[in-house]
This record gives sequence, C-alpha cells and structure tokens, in this order.
Amino acid sequence: MRWLSGGIVSTVLSDLGSGRRLLTHEALDELPEDKVVEHIRSVLVASGALPMRDEQMVRLERHVKDLVTSHATAEGRKILHRYATWHLLRRLRRRNRGKETTYYQLQVARQHLRAGVYLLNWLEGQNLPLATCRQTDLERWMTSDDARLRQEAGHFVRWALAQKIDRDLSFPAERWNGPSQPMDDEAHWATARRLLHDDTLKPEDRLAGLLLLLYVQWPAAISRLTVDHIEETDGAIRIRLGAVPVELPAPVAELALQQVAVRRSHAVLGRTDSPRPARPPCSSSLPNCPPRSSPAPSASTSPSPSNDNEPPPETGWHTQPRSAAERRIHEGIAYGRTVPYHLER
Repeated sequence: MRWLSGGIVSTVLSDLGSGRRLLTHEALDELPEDKVVEHIRSVLVASGALPMRDEQMVRLERHVKDLVTSHATAEGRKILHRYATWHLLRRLRRRNRGKETTYYQLQVARQHLRAGVYLLNWLEGQNLPLATCRQTDLERWMTSDDARLRQEAGHFVRWALAQKIDRDLSFPAERWNGPSQPMDDEAHWATARRLLHDDTLKPEDRLAGLLLLLYVQWPAAISRLTVDHIEETDGAIRIRLGAVPVELPAPVAELALQQVAVRRSHAVLGRTDSPRPARPPCSSSLPNCPPRSSPAPSASTSPSPSNDNEPPPETGWHTQPRSAAERRIHEGIAYGRTVPYHLER
C-alpha cells in the first residue's frame, strides 16, 4: 500500500483512473523511462488491461532514435539511420519471425550501433568522411586509444562496403556457425534434460551447461568457480553462486561432487588431465567421495622435461580450447539462449 500511494506510482495510476492519461502503451511511452513505469506496464499487460507487445524491440527502436538524432553531423545521422533501420532492425525482425526480442539480442544490436557511432565520431574528428576513409585510416583508429568495440565495428564497416558507401576498406568477418534465432522453451528444456542424463558428454560440460541454462550464470562466472564454492551442510549439497548458497537437486549435485573429486584447487570446470595431480579437496562426509589419494600420471600425461622454474600450466576454462559443448554455451549467450528459469520451477 505504501508503494501504491507514493511518488510516481500514485500520479500515474491517478491519471489513468481519471482519464487524464489514456490507457495505452503510447501514453505510457510519453513518461520518462523508469523501472516503476515499466512495472506498472507489466502489471497492466498481465491483467489484460493492455495488449502484449515486444518490449525489447520498442526499447531498441527508442534507443536507435535517440542515438541517431543526437549525432553531430547530418551525413553521420543519415548513415546511422540507414544502418540501424534497414540493416540491424530489419535483420533482427526477420530472424525472430514474430517472436519476442530477447534482452541479449537488444544488447548486441545496441553494441553494433554504438560501434558505428564511435568510428564515425573518430573519422569526423580527423576531418575524414566515411566515403574517403582508407584502410590505413581504419587501422590507425583500431590501434588508437580511442577505439572502442573494435570487433563490433567490423559489422558496420562490412555493411558500408556492401552499400558502396566506401570501396577501399577491408575488415574480415569470423564465420558464425551458431544458432540463428533464440532457443524456445521446448528446446531449452530438451537441452537441460540431455545435460542431466547424457553420460557421453563430459561431466564438466554438463555441469557448466546446467548452471547456465537453469541458474542463468554467465560462462565467465562459471569459469571462476572453485571447489570451495561447493559445500555439504545438513546432508544437502549446496553451491555458492551469490551471497546465499543454493541447494542442488540430486542429478546436479552428483555432477558437482564429481568435479570436487577430480579437481585440484583451480576452476571447477577446468581440465582434469593436468600433469601435476594433487589431492582432491574432498570431505569424508560427502557421499561417493574417493579416498585421499591421487593416481600416478600415465605416460600420456607425464610432464616433459622442462626448467624447474617454469610456472605450472593454468587450468581455468578460459585458458583451454573450447569443446563443442562449451562453444554452444558461449554461442547461446549472444543470441539470448539463456532463459531465467530456476531448476525447481
């Protein structure tokens, strides 16, 4: 009740109730962007008072309009408008085929547009129109301290070449073999079930995928997990993903315990074939815990003669070549494949 009677909430609801503000999305769009306004909108949509719409796409269109109109030069505004409207937005709508835009798609499109803005701003500071920019100018920008979002700027450069705005630039593209559209609910849960039960996949890949799909953890955060984040209390296995440990259901807990049993002291999801095995940090109170001993390294994993002062190889996930499963996980991030579902849903 206190929330309803205070600040902007009371004003908006009073205006809607009295008819001073129409009960439409367009009328709410006239208000300043605010989390409170968006919450009121979501409640009105959930109750059926307002129709559903693609909110992320609306936010992207608003962002495009603000960014383009705020650009310094008329020529730059014209180029950015063409790039955003006829390339970024049109391609995103075609890819989604009527489905709602995800937050991650919104972020990727924003980055691509901002990358074009950064490049144009630098060119204008050098008194260089995009049409007269040469490869040496582009390379000078990429190596300068002012360069931001270099990889994303490649999309803008290749678009400019395709549109014949510039003819003398080269910015090679990396081949994309990932998904072309967001993962829907059915595919999301099918992937989770496979990670839970498919023993042909590596246990560390299965655990990483489940933490990503079911607990919405970023790969960078997963790669920093250690065995100290997994604990056994009151007969339950918990993992600390934040301030409060989360209890793991049996299938996921079993995968976590497997990593505790084989991990040394580095990242939980790092490789297990290190040439310097160490005692696993495992408690005897944990079920299925192996004895405190380590197998002797085999011939295939024996360390080669080297300088004693040479540092040991790193074992974090980010230092290893990605497996097919790990690549699929990373590919899903850019196109919104993580869905904020909890495992106990």
